[in-house]
Amino acid sequence: MTVYLSEYIYPEAEKKLRKHANVVDSFDHIEEIDAIILRNIPVTAEMMDKAKKLKVIAKHGVGCNTIDIKAAKERGIQVIYTPTANADSVAEMTAGLFLAMQRRICEADVMCRNSEFTTIAPRNFLGTEIMGKTFGQIGMGNIAQRIAHIMSAGFGVRVLGYDPFISAEEAAKRGFEKVETLEALLEQSDMVNINVPLVKSTENMISGELFDHFKPGAVFVNAARGAVINEDDLYDALVSGKLKAAACDTFIHEPPTAENKLLSLKNFIATPHLGGNTEEALRKAGAEVVEETLNVLAGKKPVHPAF
Repeated sequence: MTVYLSEYIYPEAEKKLRKHANVVDSFDHIEEIDAIILRNIPVTAEMMDKAKKLKVIAKHGVGCNTIDIKAAKERGIQVIYTPTANADSVAEMTAGLFLAMQRRICEADVMCRNSEFTTIAPRNFLGTEIMGKTFGQIGMGNIAQRIAHIMSAGFGVRVLGYDPFISAEEAAKRGFEKVETLEALLEQSDMVNINVPLVKSTENMISGELFDHFKPGAVFVNAARGAVINEDDLYDALVSGKLKAAACDTFIHEPPTAENKLLSLKNFIATPHLGGNTEEALRKAGAEVVEETLNVLAGKKPVHPAF
């Protein structure tokens, strides 16, 4: 069997893959490929039509937005992903971004390096405690549940959740107090986080007049996908004071550069899609994506099908 792999996966996982399959890193002979393992590359309907032997497309990670899922389904190609492998890493990163914003850690670091402080603990550089505040979570999947647990158990926050596909009873089982509308969640939350897949219905999900519904002094994190928010509208909300601060680990154009005007703001934190970039997450994702790919090629049912 022939498997396409051109992006980094954990070395032990790649070693196992090479032991059981012929691994190629180009599409020069795409008609011979049985499986594609990807992290960020696009897989289009046109590619699938050329790959006559293709049986499985395996996503190393969560977001399948670079894969034409509809085309794969129509052609009987199994799409699999690893929805739980990086959940702890992304959750910890998200909690860290909220802490960094509320205590102005990144801003303080820059000012220290520039010798801008003239005294310790200056009164004009106050932070905000997380303890006892209200945390609003958009989406209630694996990562969201882990974030909610960290915020609730670690900081004693009230956890609200918005997800139109989850019942109030199920939300409670997952650790959330369900809110029926997105506007209501924004109006009640001191901190807001979004974890939704990038699909047509979630593109620009946080944009325009929705920023008028954020609670005064609220902070916001997006570590999902860049296009689920409108970056221009986020910039305007930060400049106008509709939001106290925001942090993004994902952007429309990645990695972010100085051309992105958000990076000019002191009340904005940027990181280059580091959420799942830990030793532990890469080990788990690599092992899972390789095992699942080999299992599907052997005729077994996948644990985490994308549809």
